[in-house]
Amino acid sequence: MDEPIPVTRDVDHGTAKLMPDIDRRRAWLLTVDGAPQSYVDLDAPTHLEFEYARRLGHVLDTVAEPGRALDVVHLGGGALTLPRYLAATRPGSHQDVVEADRALLALVTEHLPLPEAAGITVHGADARDWLEAAAPGSVDVVLADVFGGSRVPAHLTSVAYARAAGRALRSDGVYLANLADAAPFAFLRSQLATFSTVFEELALIAEPGVLRGRRFGNAVLVASHRPLDTAALARRTASDAFPARVEHGSALRDFIGGAAPVHDEDAVPSPEPPDGAFGIG
Repeated sequence: MDEPIPVTRDVDHGTAKLMPDIDRRRAWLLTVDGAPQSYVDLDAPTHLEFEYARRLGHVLDTVAEPGRALDVVHLGGGALTLPRYLAATRPGSHQDVVEADRALLALVTEHLPLPEAAGITVHGADARDWLEAAAPGSVDVVLADVFGGSRVPAHLTSVAYARAAGRALRSDGVYLANLADAAPFAFLRSQLATFSTVFEELALIAEPGVLRGRRFGNAVLVASHRPLDTAALARRTASDAFPARVEHGSALRDFIGGAAPVHDEDAVPSPEPPDGAFGIG
Protein backbone atom coordinates (compact mmCIF):
# COMPACT_ATOMS: atom_id res chain seq x y z
CA MET A 1 0.00 0.00 0.00
CA ASP A 2 1.29 3.44 -0.91
CA GLU A 3 2.34 5.61 1.99
CA PRO A 4 0.43 8.91 2.25
CA ILE A 5 2.52 11.90 1.27
CA PRO A 6 2.34 15.51 2.49
CA VAL A 7 0.36 18.00 0.43
CA THR A 8 1.35 21.68 0.22
CA ARG A 9 -0.81 24.31 -1.44
CA ASP A 10 -1.05 28.09 -1.51
CA VAL A 11 -4.47 29.05 -0.18
CA ASP A 12 -6.21 32.42 0.08
CA HIS A 13 -4.52 33.33 3.37
CA GLY A 14 -1.11 31.65 3.36
CA THR A 15 0.40 28.26 2.64
CA ALA A 16 -1.44 25.19 3.84
CA LYS A 17 0.12 21.79 4.46
CA LEU A 18 -1.54 18.46 5.07
CA MET A 19 0.89 16.10 6.76
CA PRO A 20 0.16 12.43 7.47
CA ASP A 21 0.58 11.09 10.99
CA ILE A 22 2.98 8.16 10.82
CA ASP A 23 1.32 6.58 13.89
CA ARG A 24 -2.28 6.62 12.62
CA ARG A 25 -2.98 5.28 9.15
CA ARG A 26 -5.50 7.89 7.88
CA ALA A 27 -4.78 10.78 10.24
CA TRP A 28 -3.61 14.20 9.08
CA LEU A 29 -2.33 17.45 10.55
CA LEU A 30 -3.32 20.69 8.83
CA THR A 31 -1.02 23.69 9.21
CA VAL A 32 -1.29 27.17 7.69
CA ASP A 33 1.96 29.14 7.51
CA GLY A 34 3.45 26.62 9.91
CA ALA A 35 0.80 27.07 12.63
CA PRO A 36 -1.15 23.89 13.49
CA GLN A 37 -4.81 24.39 12.59
CA SER A 38 -6.49 21.00 12.79
CA TYR A 39 -5.89 17.31 13.26
CA VAL A 40 -8.28 14.72 11.87
CA ASP A 41 -8.34 10.92 11.80
CA LEU A 42 -10.61 9.83 8.96
CA ASP A 43 -10.98 6.35 10.50
CA ALA A 44 -11.73 7.67 14.00
CA PRO A 45 -13.74 10.93 13.78
CA THR A 46 -14.31 10.98 17.53
CA HIS A 47 -10.55 11.18 18.17
CA LEU A 48 -9.74 14.79 19.10
CA GLU A 49 -5.99 15.40 19.26
CA PHE A 50 -5.70 19.09 20.15
CA GLU A 51 -6.43 20.22 23.70
CA TYR A 52 -8.82 23.01 22.64
CA ALA A 53 -10.71 20.65 20.30
CA ARG A 54 -11.20 18.18 23.16
CA ARG A 55 -12.66 20.98 25.31
CA LEU A 56 -15.01 22.07 22.54
CA GLY A 57 -15.99 18.41 22.23
CA HIS A 58 -16.81 18.26 25.95
CA VAL A 59 -19.14 21.25 25.54
CA LEU A 60 -20.80 19.66 22.49
CA ASP A 61 -21.31 16.46 24.50
CA THR A 62 -23.07 18.30 27.33
CA VAL A 63 -25.27 20.88 25.52
CA ALA A 64 -28.04 18.31 24.99
CA GLU A 65 -28.86 14.74 25.92
CA PRO A 66 -26.43 12.24 24.35
CA GLY A 67 -27.10 11.38 20.73
CA ARG A 68 -29.69 14.10 20.12
CA ALA A 69 -29.33 15.63 16.65
CA LEU A 70 -28.50 19.34 16.60
CA ASP A 71 -28.52 22.21 14.10
CA VAL A 72 -25.00 23.64 14.24
CA VAL A 73 -23.12 26.43 12.49
CA HIS A 74 -19.32 26.18 12.53
CA LEU A 75 -17.53 29.46 11.88
CA GLY A 76 -14.11 28.46 10.58
CA GLY A 77 -13.58 25.15 8.84
CA GLY A 78 -10.04 23.90 9.26
CA ALA A 79 -9.95 20.18 8.48
CA LEU A 80 -13.62 19.87 9.54
CA THR A 81 -12.60 18.00 12.70
CA LEU A 82 -15.53 19.00 14.92
CA PRO A 83 -18.19 18.67 12.20
CA ARG A 84 -16.98 15.08 11.68
CA TYR A 85 -17.03 14.54 15.47
CA LEU A 86 -20.63 15.76 15.74
CA ALA A 87 -21.76 13.70 12.76
CA ALA A 88 -20.40 10.61 14.56
CA THR A 89 -21.65 11.44 18.07
CA ARG A 90 -24.97 13.04 17.10
CA PRO A 91 -26.07 11.38 13.84
CA GLY A 92 -28.79 13.21 11.95
CA SER A 93 -27.43 16.62 12.90
CA HIS A 94 -27.57 19.36 10.27
CA GLN A 95 -24.31 21.29 10.12
CA ASP A 96 -23.19 24.31 8.12
CA VAL A 97 -19.48 25.11 7.97
CA VAL A 98 -18.58 28.69 7.06
CA GLU A 99 -14.97 29.25 5.96
CA ALA A 100 -13.72 32.46 4.34
CA ASP A 101 -10.67 30.76 2.79
CA ARG A 102 -12.26 29.02 -0.17
CA ALA A 103 -8.97 27.55 -1.39
CA LEU A 104 -8.39 25.97 2.02
CA LEU A 105 -11.90 24.54 1.95
CA ALA A 106 -11.23 23.06 -1.49
CA LEU A 107 -7.96 21.50 -0.31
CA VAL A 108 -9.56 19.87 2.72
CA THR A 109 -12.65 18.53 0.96
CA GLU A 110 -10.50 17.17 -1.89
CA HIS A 111 -7.92 15.33 0.23
CA LEU A 112 -9.96 14.64 3.39
CA PRO A 113 -13.43 13.96 1.98
CA LEU A 114 -16.46 13.99 4.24
CA PRO A 115 -18.41 10.76 4.81
CA GLU A 116 -21.48 10.18 2.63
CA ALA A 117 -24.70 11.56 4.13
CA ALA A 118 -22.83 13.26 6.98
CA GLY A 119 -25.27 16.18 7.01
CA ILE A 120 -22.41 18.68 6.64
CA THR A 121 -22.59 21.51 4.11
CA VAL A 122 -19.57 23.76 3.53
CA HIS A 123 -19.80 27.40 2.46
CA GLY A 124 -17.10 29.81 1.31
CA ALA A 125 -18.20 32.97 3.13
CA ASP A 126 -17.32 35.45 5.87
CA ALA A 127 -18.39 34.26 9.32
CA ARG A 128 -20.09 37.47 10.42
CA ASP A 129 -21.85 37.99 7.09
CA TRP A 130 -23.25 34.49 7.39
CA LEU A 131 -24.45 35.01 10.97
CA GLU A 132 -26.08 38.33 10.15
CA ALA A 133 -28.00 36.71 7.27
CA ALA A 134 -29.04 33.61 9.26
CA ALA A 135 -32.71 33.13 10.09
CA PRO A 136 -33.42 34.18 13.69
CA GLY A 137 -33.66 31.30 16.12
CA SER A 138 -32.55 28.74 13.55
CA VAL A 139 -29.61 26.94 15.20
CA ASP A 140 -28.81 25.11 18.44
CA VAL A 141 -25.08 25.79 18.49
CA VAL A 142 -22.76 28.40 16.98
CA LEU A 143 -19.15 27.24 17.24
CA ALA A 144 -16.53 29.84 16.36
CA ASP A 145 -12.97 28.75 15.63
CA VAL A 146 -11.87 31.51 13.29
CA PHE A 147 -8.26 32.59 13.03
CA GLY A 148 -6.75 34.82 10.36
CA GLY A 149 -3.27 33.40 10.61
CA SER A 150 -3.01 32.94 14.38
CA ARG A 151 -5.36 35.77 15.40
CA VAL A 152 -9.12 36.09 15.78
CA PRO A 153 -10.24 38.77 13.27
CA ALA A 154 -11.37 42.04 14.83
CA HIS A 155 -14.87 42.02 13.28
CA LEU A 156 -15.60 38.77 15.17
CA THR A 157 -14.98 40.29 18.61
CA SER A 158 -17.61 43.05 18.97
CA VAL A 159 -21.01 43.48 20.60
CA ALA A 160 -22.62 43.64 17.15
CA TYR A 161 -21.09 40.27 16.30
CA ALA A 162 -22.24 38.79 19.64
CA ARG A 163 -25.77 40.08 18.93
CA ALA A 164 -25.73 38.41 15.51
CA ALA A 165 -24.80 35.13 17.18
CA GLY A 166 -27.53 35.60 19.77
CA ARG A 167 -30.14 36.24 17.06
CA ALA A 168 -29.20 33.11 15.11
CA LEU A 169 -29.46 30.86 18.18
CA ARG A 170 -32.63 29.33 19.55
CA SER A 171 -33.64 30.39 23.06
CA ASP A 172 -31.84 27.37 24.57
CA GLY A 173 -28.91 27.59 22.12
CA VAL A 174 -25.24 27.79 23.01
CA TYR A 175 -22.39 29.84 21.57
CA LEU A 176 -18.85 28.58 21.99
CA ALA A 177 -15.56 29.95 20.74
CA ASN A 178 -11.91 29.01 20.70
CA LEU A 179 -9.90 32.05 21.79
CA ALA A 180 -6.25 32.58 22.73
CA ASP A 181 -4.54 35.02 25.10
CA ALA A 182 -2.01 35.39 27.90
CA ALA A 183 -1.81 37.36 31.14
CA PRO A 184 -3.02 40.01 31.83
CA PHE A 185 -5.83 38.67 29.57
CA ALA A 186 -6.99 41.99 28.15
CA PHE A 187 -8.45 40.25 25.08
CA LEU A 188 -10.09 37.38 26.93
CA ARG A 189 -11.60 39.64 29.58
CA SER A 190 -12.93 42.01 26.92
CA GLN A 191 -14.55 39.09 25.07
CA LEU A 192 -16.28 37.87 28.20
CA ALA A 193 -17.49 41.41 28.87
CA THR A 194 -18.71 41.67 25.28
CA PHE A 195 -20.69 38.44 25.36
CA SER A 196 -22.13 39.27 28.78
CA THR A 197 -24.04 42.12 27.10
CA VAL A 198 -26.00 39.52 25.08
CA PHE A 199 -26.00 36.27 27.10
CA GLU A 200 -26.95 35.74 30.75
CA GLU A 201 -24.76 32.66 31.28
CA LEU A 202 -21.01 32.48 30.65
CA ALA A 203 -18.27 29.94 31.29
CA LEU A 204 -14.59 29.77 30.44
CA ILE A 205 -12.57 26.57 30.03
CA ALA A 206 -8.77 26.63 30.06
CA GLU A 207 -5.72 24.77 31.29
CA PRO A 208 -4.86 25.93 34.83
CA GLY A 209 -1.36 27.09 33.81
CA VAL A 210 -2.89 29.43 31.23
CA LEU A 211 -5.38 30.83 33.76
CA ARG A 212 -2.55 31.40 36.23
CA GLY A 213 -0.74 33.47 33.62
CA ARG A 214 2.15 31.07 33.12
CA ARG A 215 1.86 30.83 29.35
CA PHE A 216 -0.03 31.88 26.24
CA GLY A 217 -2.77 29.43 25.37
CA ASN A 218 -6.27 28.62 24.22
CA ALA A 219 -9.44 29.20 26.21
CA VAL A 220 -12.97 28.12 25.28
CA LEU A 221 -15.71 30.70 25.86
CA VAL A 222 -19.23 29.33 26.36
CA ALA A 223 -22.32 31.58 26.36
CA SER A 224 -26.04 30.90 26.56
CA HIS A 225 -29.35 32.27 27.80
CA ARG A 226 -29.97 29.17 29.93
CA PRO A 227 -27.97 27.77 32.84
CA LEU A 228 -25.07 25.64 31.65
CA ASP A 229 -24.37 22.23 33.12
CA THR A 230 -21.04 23.43 34.49
CA ALA A 231 -20.80 20.49 36.92
CA ALA A 232 -20.87 17.93 34.09
CA LEU A 233 -18.52 20.08 32.06
CA ALA A 234 -16.10 20.42 34.97
CA ARG A 235 -16.07 16.64 35.53
CA ARG A 236 -15.30 15.96 31.88
CA THR A 237 -12.60 18.59 31.54
CA ALA A 238 -10.93 17.70 34.85
CA SER A 239 -10.69 14.01 33.93
CA ASP A 240 -9.40 14.65 30.39
CA ALA A 241 -5.90 13.58 29.37
CA PHE A 242 -5.19 17.34 29.29
CA PRO A 243 -7.04 18.58 32.42
CA ALA A 244 -8.72 21.96 32.34
CA ARG A 245 -10.70 24.14 34.70
CA VAL A 246 -14.20 25.57 34.19
CA GLU A 247 -14.66 29.10 35.51
CA HIS A 248 -18.18 30.50 35.93
CA GLY A 249 -20.35 32.55 38.26
CA SER A 250 -18.67 34.89 40.73
CA ALA A 251 -15.14 33.64 39.94
CA LEU A 252 -15.65 34.52 36.29
CA ARG A 253 -17.11 37.91 37.18
CA ASP A 254 -14.00 38.57 39.26
CA PHE A 255 -11.85 37.53 36.29
CA ILE A 256 -13.68 39.97 33.98
CA GLY A 257 -13.22 42.76 36.50
CA GLY A 258 -13.61 46.18 34.94
CA ALA A 259 -13.13 45.05 31.32
CA ALA A 260 -15.36 46.92 28.89
CA PRO A 261 -17.37 45.44 26.03
CA VAL A 262 -15.83 45.84 22.56
CA HIS A 263 -17.63 47.80 19.84
CA ASP A 264 -16.93 47.71 16.12
CA GLU A 265 -15.18 51.06 16.14
CA ASP A 266 -12.57 49.95 18.69
CA ALA A 267 -12.32 46.21 17.89
CA VAL A 268 -8.86 44.72 17.39
CA PRO A 269 -7.70 41.18 16.54
CA SER A 270 -6.65 38.80 19.30
CA PRO A 271 -3.00 39.12 20.33
CA GLU A 272 -0.20 37.69 18.21
CA PRO A 273 0.98 34.45 19.83
CA PRO A 274 4.66 34.25 20.77
CA ASP A 275 6.86 31.98 18.67
CA GLY A 276 6.26 28.34 19.50
CA ALA A 277 3.09 29.05 21.47
CA PHE A 278 0.99 26.59 19.52
CA GLY A 279 1.85 22.96 19.02
CA ILE A 280 0.16 19.61 19.06
CA GLY A 281 -1.25 18.69 22.41
